[in-house]
Amino acid sequence: MGGSVAGRLFSVLDAFEGGGAFEDVGGSGSGGASGDGGPVSLRLTDIAARTGLPAPTALRMVRELVAWGGLERGADGTYRLGLRLRALGAAAPCPRGLLDAALPALRTLGARTGGHADVAVLQGPAAGGVLCLVSGERLPAHATAYGKVLLTAPPAEFPGLTAPLRDLPRHTRHTVVAPGVLARQLDRIRAAGLAVCAEEHRLGEVTVAAPLRGPAGPVAALGVTVPTGVPLDRVAAAVREAATRVRPPEPPPSP
Repeated sequence: MGGSVAGRLFSVLDAFEGGGAFEDVGGSGSGGASGDGGPVSLRLTDIAARTGLPAPTALRMVRELVAWGGLERGADGTYRLGLRLRALGAAAPCPRGLLDAALPALRTLGARTGGHADVAVLQGPAAGGVLCLVSGERLPAHATAYGKVLLTAPPAEFPGLTAPLRDLPRHTRHTVVAPGVLARQLDRIRAAGLAVCAEEHRLGEVTVAAPLRGPAGPVAALGVTVPTGVPLDRVAAAVREAATRVRPPEPPPSP
């Protein structure tokens, strides 16, 4: 951990990052996902354990971040990333203007479905390697529609994702982790041009996503998260239409 006050503050924020930080444990307790689909919620004891800070020091840092807006305290006493951080994340530059190109379609998609619309890119290993550009949340590629769309044709900078995926964490009882089953699922998604994940990452949520294609294949996934029980035919049609309205920015010319 950092020795300065700033270092300790950053270590608290770092506690909310990583594959394990977004696991669904079926409730709002320690290490669980919040019920509204937002980033993970952690108790003060979890933050202290993840940062290595003494509990009194962790509490002081957390209070500073709550006062600034970087963290929010829930009614159950857990903490989650705050609106101020999310706003800063949404304002940050992202890959070649992708978010700017997608925003009009995302707004329409969210209005049509009543869900949270987002666009995502691969950022790392399958267990936690999808970055949503609107929310700033990192999601497991194998357990979300966004990630499965991208896993159908992973870019060259992630060569490990072209092999059968193994030893994947299970987030709910519905998470597909068997390599053969997942491979067949990716084949169907590749053929259909659409992915639907029902409660594989969080109970009570369904994600639907379609690829945003560049010259070499999918460069991002556009989709929406809706509550379980929403008619998916209407959602799927809205996602497909939104994806056709987005033209990803051209990659820079090779040197």
